Order: sequence, then structure tokens, then C-alpha cells
Amino acid sequence: MLYGQRLVQKSVISLIQQADIHPKKDTMSAVMIARKVRKWEKLPGKNTFCCDGRVMMARQKGVFYLTLLLIMGTCALFFAFECPYLAVHLSPAIPVFAALIFLFVIAMLLRTSFSDPGVLPRALPEEATFIEMEIEAANGNVPAGQRPPPRIRNVQINNQIVKLKYCYTCKIFRPPRASHCSICDNCVDRFDHHCPWVGNCVGKRNYRYFYMFTLSLSLLTIYIFTFDIVHVVMRSVDNGFLNTLKETPGTVLEVLVCFFTLWSVVGLTGFHTYLISLNQTTNEDIKGSWSGKNRVQNPYSHKNFIKNCCEALCGPTYPSVLDRRGLMQEDSPVSFTSAAPSISSSSYPVSQTMKTTAPLIPNEHTPDDAKPSIAASAEKSDSPKEELPPAPKVPPLASPETDAEATLAKEKAQ
Repeated sequence: MLYGQRLVQKSVISLIQQADIHPKKDTMSAVMIARKVRKWEKLPGKNTFCCDGRVMMARQKGVFYLTLLLIMGTCALFFAFECPYLAVHLSPAIPVFAALIFLFVIAMLLRTSFSDPGVLPRALPEEATFIEMEIEAANGNVPAGQRPPPRIRNVQINNQIVKLKYCYTCKIFRPPRASHCSICDNCVDRFDHHCPWVGNCVGKRNYRYFYMFTLSLSLLTIYIFTFDIVHVVMRSVDNGFLNTLKETPGTVLEVLVCFFTLWSVVGLTGFHTYLISLNQTTNEDIKGSWSGKNRVQNPYSHKNFIKNCCEALCGPTYPSVLDRRGLMQEDSPVSFTSAAPSISSSSYPVSQTMKTTAPLIPNEHTPDDAKPSIAASAEKSDSPKEELPPAPKVPPLASPETDAEATLAKEKAQ
């Protein structure tokens, strides 16, 4: 019995070789598997992400690198030329205090540049379709040739009517004080302005860090500029003014950089202090949204300097609504090779043009009653739709030894 099964297996393998079937090639199949990707990889807009979505910036980062270079270069010159002399002749606390302010400035700059300013997610296709249907139902049929009415909604805030404008890019009605940044191509909540010096928008989530950056940078600039003058004066008493400039060339460069930076940085800090006292944004101030015309007042102001400052600088930290590092599934085809230990007609289809009428293995000692069964099993294997059983039942094939034994048994019986 075991010998017959081996012969059947060899016969099937020979048929496969004659039909030129390649099992490895035929078992190759494309299967759709789920590949996990982060949501920041699919976010629209013109932002760049680093550190697996933890860092979010605008694409134009050249001015940001210039800001870092100016701050770090000026402080490096101060620590190299002025601090050694001032620490010995005045106080060792001077370089320590300068280092603390410098670290705080860098921390606030990076916090402002690398954070989400309050970008609002765009509407999904289903949501955009629903909003379009609502707008069309509210506006009715507009005659041909006439401009449709503006897409706005009115809400009431502190007994003041505020208009919510529709963003044609994000397909949403923007919340109060939100605006679309043309550089980042995103709607930003409580949009203040896009600052190229920090390489990011300034909005609801990073405005306080931006203000602390400008305030601390103003203090650092004043600090360095003041002690540069003190250093020059103290050295000029002993060596003369010209000799002092020759001995410390870095001091001249520091004084020039600090002088031109001082007015811009201090002026910017004063302007934002004025806006914070009124609870107003740069965008609203430029547009004149609450200029007092037509009796329109700022509904967000508490009419108190301290309360407005506390709301802007000491309010709660709002979470990001983007969920940048959230997971989303995307189908991608991946091919793999599957091993088929059992041989069947579905895995190894025999060509339909090949017909087998002879026994699987020609053998002159094969009994005549076994030939039809073998031929029938070969005809069944011709059709690709039918599958062979896992263990084909074939009558045991005869061998010379069995024929001799059968002949002796018949002679004895006679």
C-alpha cells in the first residue's frame, strides 16, 4: 500500500513537470494589509513636521535660523570678550545672570517655533457636503448672473454680534477670532500673525510663549548692551578708548548689533503689551475690527488691564485639536509567498490541453482492473475547478513479487 502511494505521488510530480507549472510563481499573491501611519503624514497645509510629528513649523525656516544665529552669536561674543573682565572687576554674577536669560530666551523661541499655534482641522468630505447643502438651503435659488450672498453666520458674544466667516479652503465656518494663514495654508484659532522670525504662526496655543520670547529677548539685549558700555568705559579709564577698541574688537560688533536690535525688539514688545492690555490681536488691530466705528466694541475685553493680561498670559493651556500623532490605517498591497505542503488541483492546475489516457506510470505488470481507475483519476485532474482529495485512494499497484506470489497461490489451489 505504501509503495503504491509513493508511485502516485511520483506520477503527479511528473505531470506537474510536463505541464511546466512553477509552484512558487503560482502561489505569489497580493494581499492588502493594514499599515499604520500617523495623522500628521496626511495633514493638508504647508507645514513641516519633525520628530514623528512632535515638531510643527512652517516651510519657510530660513529667517528662523537667522534669528538663532544672531542670538547665539551675540551672546557668544559677550561671554568671550566681556564676561571674563566683568566677572573679575565687578561681580561673578554678571555672566551667570546673562546665561540664565539666554537659556530662557532660547527655550521660549523653540517653544513658539515648534508648537502647534492652534491649527483647525479641515472638514471631511461628508461634512463639507452637508455644510454646502445647508448654505444652499439658507440662500435659496440665486438667479443666474447674480453674485451669491456672502457665507457668514452671526453669533452673539457678550451682547455683541460677531460674524463667522466661511473658509473656502478648509470648508468650515471659522470660530471667532480665527483666520486663514496664506503662508501655512491653515485656519488658526485666535490668529495673531505669521512671524517669519520664529518660523511659525502665532495663535491661541503659542501666543504667550511668543510674548515671553520678545520680552526676555528685550531684557537680554538691554543687559548685553548696558554691560558692553560698562566694559568699554572701565577699560578706557586704564588704557584709553582707542586702545580698548583694538583690544576687544568683538565689543564693537556687539554694540552695533545690540543697538540696531534694541529698538525693533523693544518696540515689538511694547506693541504686544498694548495689545494684551486690550485683549486684542495683531490681525484685529490691523483690520480695525474693534476701532469703535459704528459703536462696535471689543466683546473679548474685560475692560481691565490686569484681567486682560491674566487671560492672555495665565489662562489655561489649550490642547491641540489636530491629534498629529494619532494613528490611522491605510491599505497598501504587499506580496508574499505561501508554502503549500499539500498538492491539489487548485494550487497546481494542470493544463486543459493535455489529456492523459494511459496509466500514470507505464508498467507491464500492472493489473488490467487497476488501469481504468488510474486513468479516471488523471481525467479528473484535467479540470481546474475540481480538487483532488488530500489522500487519493488508488488501488495498490502490482509488483513482480506480488505477481509471482499470486501465480504460486493459484497453482496450489488447482
